[in-house]
Amino acid sequence: MKTDHLIKALLAIIIVTFVMTICHIGIVKAKIDKNENYKNASKNLLKMNKTSIYLKNPNSLKIEVNTEELRKINIARKKAEELKRQKEEEERIKQEEKRKAEEAERLAEEAKKQVYEGLTLEQLSNKLNNSLNSTLSGKGETFAKLAVELGIDPYLSVAIVLHETGCKWDCSTLLKACNNVGGMKGAGGCNGGVYASFPTLDEGINAYMNNLYNNYVSQGLTTPESMGPKYAANAAWASQVRSYMNEIRAN
Repeated sequence: MKTDHLIKALLAIIIVTFVMTICHIGIVKAKIDKNENYKNASKNLLKMNKTSIYLKNPNSLKIEVNTEELRKINIARKKAEELKRQKEEEERIKQEEKRKAEEAERLAEEAKKQVYEGLTLEQLSNKLNNSLNSTLSGKGETFAKLAVELGIDPYLSVAIVLHETGCKWDCSTLLKACNNVGGMKGAGGCNGGVYASFPTLDEGINAYMNNLYNNYVSQGLTTPESMGPKYAANAAWASQVRSYMNEIRAN
């Protein structure tokens, strides 16, 4: 009886051992197959035209993206950036146009204001232009703006120019050649002479108006009669300038 139990126990041990051996062999084979698959997969990856992108995350996830797909993504990104740049440029242009429109509106409003003897800047400019001819034709607004800005009688400033340059009819050579609108003397003179020379007509007008303010008006010399002794040696200078002033005002 005891012998039967012993035999059964031995058979059970043998069966368990056999099963465990079979399972172990299966597990080892599976690991070998898995390693072999990894090796084959690695070889295939080296042969394939793919780029690997590694995402920085706790799991170190690996995503494979085909280079053609990457190229398309880059093209789409560049197009998006270009569209963004174009929109920004359009917005900048829009804002610039708005600023210019507002500035034009502001200037238009300024032009409507009375600036001298009940005249608007536009009216004063037209009045001055009625007496300016030849090279100075159409420069009335330049004289008007500077006169208002500096506080100079605009009729007086233009009257002196007409007297000194003859621009009521045809401007002098000094003005045409050297943009000297007031008969001003200065270093590096026109054609080597004693009269000043200026690169442009507007620069010549600006220099003349500032000279008129700095050396005469700011010192209280605001009429032809008070300016005359300092401005010209000719005793008739004041009366001649005054005559031009009256003519300009009447136009």
